[in-house]
Amino acid sequence: MIWHLVALGVAGLGAGGIAYLLRRLSRNRLPAWFVPALAGFGMLAYQINYEYDWAAHKESQLPAGSVVVAQEEEQQILRPWTYLVPLTVGLTVVDTTNIQQLEQDGQRIRQFILYRFEKEYVDRLDHQPHLLNCDTAELVPITGQGAGALRQLERDDALYRAVCQ
Repeated sequence: MIWHLVALGVAGLGAGGIAYLLRRLSRNRLPAWFVPALAGFGMLAYQINYEYDWAAHKESQLPAGSVVVAQEEEQQILRPWTYLVPLTVGLTVVDTTNIQQLEQDGQRIRQFILYRFEKEYVDRLDHQPHLLNCDTAELVPITGQGAGALRQLERDDALYRAVCQ
């Protein structure tokens, strides 16, 4: 978080410095408000770039064999540009290298952990074990009290394809 704040300040100083240089080269023909306006624009541009790069950065940090099976995109009223290009605020990931293959009553069952990354002030990570019946495409989360609510997946769902194929 501190390095993000430092980078934001450097972006503002850099853009403001360029504006100051342009103002001096034009012999003060550019208005005085040009320097702080460009500094603010530089900080805003950095922040937008940081927010849109979050998902790609998280994906690059994942170990080999991890597959992103869902992305949550959001539009936010205080960020009007997200109405043009929605902002990715969540990733659901399955680690395909640690899938346990089980067989019960002739049905193929896979046990795996589903990871959920959420973009917040401090990134949040939740994980929960699941069971997926590859023959019936039924997904069940495993909670501390036993099995959770049963969910039916489509056969073309990214999670089903990553775990069962």
